[in-house]
Amino acid sequence: MFKHITHTTIYVTDQDEALAFYVGKLGMVVQTDADMDVMRYLTVTLPDDDSLELMLLLPGPPLHDEATAEQVRELIAKGGAGGGVIFETDDCVGTYERLRDLGVEFTQEPTERFYGTDCALRDPFGNPLRFTERPATSARPAGRAAAAPPR
Repeated sequence: MFKHITHTTIYVTDQDEALAFYVGKLGMVVQTDADMDVMRYLTVTLPDDDSLELMLLLPGPPLHDEATAEQVRELIAKGGAGGGVIFETDDCVGTYERLRDLGVEFTQEPTERFYGTDCALRDPFGNPLRFTERPATSARPAGRAAAAPPR
């Protein structure tokens, strides 16, 4: 049986620009940056939690032929590449203000919802990102996964 998810992928059109955003602005750290001959294998993690690696992947070989890669690039630009990440934070408003001051553009300001306070942004490529601050009363028991906030 599976134990946990170790990697997830977000398609980007420029891996160096992705690093500037995910590391330079969001504060993630590079976990792996390796040349695999056919592709650059690039992952980032949260500084205090390397259990889930976010792969910043260029559309193209070995996964896509050029025609498919171009279609994926078009979907990325529209925010429809199928990716997206929801981060958890202890301070949604404070995180929003810090990132806004770094020039991050938001699509939704912090909003209180039944599952906590969250907001939305897009990375430089159009991928949707959110971060959520859970209410103090919604701590989940160890070993139990919480339902993801609705989109």
